[in-house]
Amino acid sequence: MKKRSIQNSISKIIPMPLAFSPLWPFIPICNLRDFSLLLNKGRSPNTQIQGEGSLLSYKTKDNIIKYLFFLCALVSVLVLGLIVYFLFIEGVPIFKVVSFKDFLFGKYWYPTSDPPSFGILPLFLGSIYVTGLSSVFSIPLGVLTAIYLAEIANPKTRSIIKPIIELLAALPSVVIGFFGMVVVAPFLQKYLDLDTGLNMFNAALMLAFMSIPTICSISEDAIYSVPRELKEGSLALGATHLQTIIRVILPASISGISTGVILGMSRAIGETMVVLMVAGGAAMIPESIFDPVRPMPASIAAEMGEAPYHSEHYFALFAIGIVLFFLTLIFNLIADHISHKYKQVGASTL
Repeated sequence: MKKRSIQNSISKIIPMPLAFSPLWPFIPICNLRDFSLLLNKGRSPNTQIQGEGSLLSYKTKDNIIKYLFFLCALVSVLVLGLIVYFLFIEGVPIFKVVSFKDFLFGKYWYPTSDPPSFGILPLFLGSIYVTGLSSVFSIPLGVLTAIYLAEIANPKTRSIIKPIIELLAALPSVVIGFFGMVVVAPFLQKYLDLDTGLNMFNAALMLAFMSIPTICSISEDAIYSVPRELKEGSLALGATHLQTIIRVILPASISGISTGVILGMSRAIGETMVVLMVAGGAAMIPESIFDPVRPMPASIAAEMGEAPYHSEHYFALFAIGIVLFFLTLIFNLIADHISHKYKQVGASTL
């Protein structure tokens, strides 16, 4: 009789087909709580209070962890906001001296002459040209290396090549710049009969070496995330491995590959030490890939220490930082747009 009364009580809380079935652990948690309260009937009040306190402590711990993570995220956003605020506070005053049009499209950068010229077009084009030329080298090498590691290489070969590529990402930029200045520059000057080996081509090569690990790693992860049934279905229909890679795997992973490419270019356009050491440092519009250039990050790094505090030169360098900030932001927004537009969830969405 006692057993039957317990069953009747449980059936009021949990439907009878689920009450004593193997699926009962998956019933809603609210019902499990009522069930625990039912089982506590007849126990001492102290036991019930101890159970409630234990449940409350778990909730408190969860809330503490949740708010701790939220605080970390808030601190990151706050620091970024303060950096942007400081950048604008120090950079906007230059536009009281020179118009935005003359600043962005002026062809001469002579901040210490009398009168000074604050045209950053040579610096802006230097950054664009160096980044574009480095992408010509880094995008094919990075994407093709990712395809090889993910789809073609055997595990032993992959275990050797993968750490080497990751080692490139661990090299400090000053080491890569030193290599370009000491090894690559004399080679280019000697065998290509150039006036100087410190030029746009040299800087693009070094930036390509720095961008390849980013492009390769993100592209490889995107290729690995392609559902296995897509590849198996293509092979089952008679397609070769190469046809499967080109027509199935690459279209399915285009979102991640595009994101990796744009983030690699974003890193290249914001790099400072390499272009400062090997780009040549000439603030002029280049006419050849072997001409020396002076990208925007190199100008900021080279001249900030010489600019008097709160002078026009000082404000102009911060204004260059604002332009560089928006340029990098555009790259990141494009990467985010592509990753969401071509995002694939499951094999049926291809």
